Amino acid sequence: MSGSKPPNLVLQQRDRHLLQELSVMRVIDREQAKAVAGFHSTSRANVRLLRLTWAGLLRRFFLGTKGAGQKALYALSAKGAALAGVPLRGPQRRKDESLAADFFVAHQLAVNSVYCALKHGAIPIPETKLVRWLTFYEPLTRSIPLIPDGYAELQAPNGILAAFLEVDLGHERRAIWKAKARHYLQLALSGEYERLFGQRRFRVLVLAPTKRRIDSIRNAVTEITEKIFWFATIEAAERNGLFSPIWVRPKGETQEHLITPHS
Repeated sequence: MSGSKPPNLVLQQRDRHLLQELSVMRVIDREQAKAVAGFHSTSRANVRLLRLTWAGLLRRFFLGTKGAGQKALYALSAKGAALAGVPLRGPQRRKDESLAADFFVAHQLAVNSVYCALKHGAIPIPETKLVRWLTFYEPLTRSIPLIPDGYAELQAPNGILAAFLEVDLGHERRAIWKAKARHYLQLALSGEYERLFGQRRFRVLVLAPTKRRIDSIRNAVTEITEKIFWFATIEAAERNGLFSPIWVRPKGETQEHLITPHS
């Protein structure tokens, strides 16, 4: 969209909601903005994101190269955070900066895809909804130095399903995964989880780009525990949905539903 900047912007409730969600999601692309703000038209989403950027409420930058195609990304500005009454969080990139690659952004967008699916998507299990999502900015405790990518509690027909999220894009070594497995097992067995979250049991959902990467992580985790962890590829989650039978456990190849559907 070209032309002069509009003189005024009448802020809508949808805009405020988008700014508040950005404090959780940190950075979004257009498709995630559409899901969060309820845009049904790509052109309308583009226009509104541009107007919010012009108004100084969003910061825009680009990921990818012009030859291979660029994606516009958006983060909160200090003005937007103050207006929405939320903390200023997100990547500090220069206005309209073009980045060939950005690991933090790629990782956060993958985490956001899960958040959008649970909070703003259609969950295909009747009477199931997201009731709690937490984002972490520091370790859970001094003795359990985990900083999960997210934590969700779903109200399902058979009770609360609680799960931590770990998104792996192939950058973490085997030793790191073994340490994570030990810390999650400690969290489960020490009583700290129930004290911190008020639930008795949890799962750790691990998403990674390929089956080969999933198998590598599974092998590392299985040396520590055969419980708690559930694994799926990012591609399967995006194509089939988180509630499809895409999940495997540390041992075995049976693909399971996250929540067993009732007949």
